[in-house]
Amino acid sequence: MISMTVVTSINWRCQHTWHVASKNTTWCLLGCAIGDLGTIAFFQFTGIPWPTLVIMALAVINGLLTSIVLETVILSRQMTCKLAFKTAIGMSLISMISMEMAMNIVDVWLTGGAKLTWWVIPIMLFAGFVTPLPYNYWRLKALGKTCH
Repeated sequence: MISMTVVTSINWRCQHTWHVASKNTTWCLLGCAIGDLGTIAFFQFTGIPWPTLVIMALAVINGLLTSIVLETVILSRQMTCKLAFKTAIGMSLISMISMEMAMNIVDVWLTGGAKLTWWVIPIMLFAGFVTPLPYNYWRLKALGKTCH
């Protein structure tokens, strides 16, 4: 268990750590967005009449899966595919789930859900980036672990 003193004693002004956490969060966002936005776009373009909540749940699952696949591909250049996959699976699910939830909550809030428009996508991506960023910073600073 992590004590509250560890959380409060962290230097939240370290530019290097913010840079690394931002870079890692961006890679995670790319992977999550591919699956998430791709799923929503598929249902929007095909007109399959599934309930919004089901589409959004599927978008979250696909976002998590594509993030793991992207990370596996990136890491496989540095290590064996088996180890790359194990590392990708060991990424912070808290970070990825919070990212996915933020993106989908913004979509539901602004469009009613499962609707992509030119103006909502940047807002979804921004929410998906800033939501897990402090956690990723903390995880890197306090535990020495990155989300990727």
